[in-house]
Amino acid sequence: MGLPSSRKLCSSLLVVGVAFLLAAVEPGTATMDELVEIIWGPSHTYFFMDGDTEALALSLDQEQGSCFRSKDTYVYATLSVDIKLVEGNSAGTVATIYTISEGEWKWHDEIDLEFLGNETGQPYTLHTNIFANGVGGREMQYRLWFDPTADYHTYTIEWNPKHILIKVDGITIRDFKNHEDQGVPFPTWQAQRLFGSLWNAEDWATQGGRIKTDWSLAPFVSYYRNYNATWCRPSPGVSWCGAEPKDSKRFDLDQKTLSDLQWVRQTSIIYDYCTDTRRYNESEFPKECYLK
Repeated sequence: MGLPSSRKLCSSLLVVGVAFLLAAVEPGTATMDELVEIIWGPSHTYFFMDGDTEALALSLDQEQGSCFRSKDTYVYATLSVDIKLVEGNSAGTVATIYTISEGEWKWHDEIDLEFLGNETGQPYTLHTNIFANGVGGREMQYRLWFDPTADYHTYTIEWNPKHILIKVDGITIRDFKNHEDQGVPFPTWQAQRLFGSLWNAEDWATQGGRIKTDWSLAPFVSYYRNYNATWCRPSPGVSWCGAEPKDSKRFDLDQKTLSDLQWVRQTSIIYDYCTDTRRYNESEFPKECYLK
């Protein structure tokens, strides 16, 4: 289930000090073009007004895809964006939203959401993965409970000292808990930048690469709008989230989040690395699979 790293082309070790975090200005009413920059395929992107909201279109043809990144970097934040995915036959295409650190690759941190295209009438697969200190292989996949091409839906990465939560329209679909005290890597010290991209992955994305892209349908287009970033807020009197006391309940999961996770597990998960007995035998499962 490992993924190719070609998209990392669109992705200095940086430790953010407390003063920087306190001085940072949240986007508020800033427009999409003020918050992100195009770093790949500028001829395949455009900003436009979608009703009263500025949106960004990423397009893909057989020659090139496109990618943007946030102008800011973050250590502990909630990042969300509305996305409308490629309509119709999207086989072989992958639209993404992900965060990644910019230091040495072998120690990199990354939080991935990848939308794997499919033939017309077949559902998208939402593929997620988490890397910490260069260690990944934590894939989980989902079937969404709606058509993600018919309208915009909100996808959120919430990263705090205790959890990485992935949410869809406010429903938590994944929780990766901080078990650093038991030897499981967790992103805690490298700033990450948000990226979004649309790229060609026809060699693996749809049914393992069996279904190829129909390039006669190009250009393929996905749309992004309402990018928001909110800095993590610590308890009163604590300088920043990284200094939150270990016994603090500030970032404990509430009942709604727990209920969301249970519902998604019962209805929407189609792959979980922690249950893949073909990939691991009982003695080889990653340590976090046994921890609560």
